[in-house]
Amino acid sequence: MKQRRTSQPLVGRRIVITRRREQAEGLREALRRKGAAVVELPTIGLEPPRSWKPLDAAIRRLPDYDWVIFTSTNGVGFFFRRLKRPRMLKGPRLAAIGPATAEALKAQGLRADVVPNEYRAEGLLRALRGEGWRGKRVLLARAGEARAVLPGELRRRGARVDVVEAYRTVLPRLSRKRLRQVFGRGKPDAITFTSSSTVKNFFRLLGRRAARRALAGVAVATIGPITSRTARRLGLRVAAEARRYTVAGLVGALEDYFLDSPKQSSSSRLG
Repeated sequence: MKQRRTSQPLVGRRIVITRRREQAEGLREALRRKGAAVVELPTIGLEPPRSWKPLDAAIRRLPDYDWVIFTSTNGVGFFFRRLKRPRMLKGPRLAAIGPATAEALKAQGLRADVVPNEYRAEGLLRALRGEGWRGKRVLLARAGEARAVLPGELRRRGARVDVVEAYRTVLPRLSRKRLRQVFGRGKPDAITFTSSSTVKNFFRLLGRRAARRALAGVAVATIGPITSRTARRLGLRVAAEARRYTVAGLVGALEDYFLDSPKQSSSSRLG
């Protein structure tokens, strides 16, 4: 393995990406530019909802909504699979949970009216605090198993919220042999988790005990506090957490971690 210098803390580090391959390019290339050896091990897959009927019905009612809120690029992608006339979204105001989601809307010719500085439900709620919500109709198209924080608080503020499943997160077809190859002898230096689903699915793929054993001595890095909370609930100690919940923030957190502990492969231990 290459000699690591503190000025280039990721050089030669083996870092596992658990993101879907279709969405991993930005993180993969950012890590490679820093000299890391990237191992792709997607622990999440996406599928359409079991029925398109609820989403199709919501799309037909788009003129009735005051707001449409998107909480991921995936939500935008699946929504536009069914939306035949993008101009139908010209009426409602649009909110995106972060810049990547706003860019996905921009690619469809639409501009998000609200993008928070903190890229999670709590940040979006703060950004929307000044709006009058009583009686407003809101459409939230997202993953079926997403958190209840956003719709719950909007309802508390008086909004009428329709939550519609636009897609499902599922376990990918990933062989145990592949998992053993990655976490056998010569373990990676770090593993990155970019959502709670990527953490949960890692444990589902291996089983709780085997997953914790596999990650012993591997630095766990997350994209933000919600993902960190999930990791801790599953018995992991988080070594690095992005301050800004982006790919750049995650890479920066890994750099900071390895700068602080250049001689260690990891300080992440089981809780």
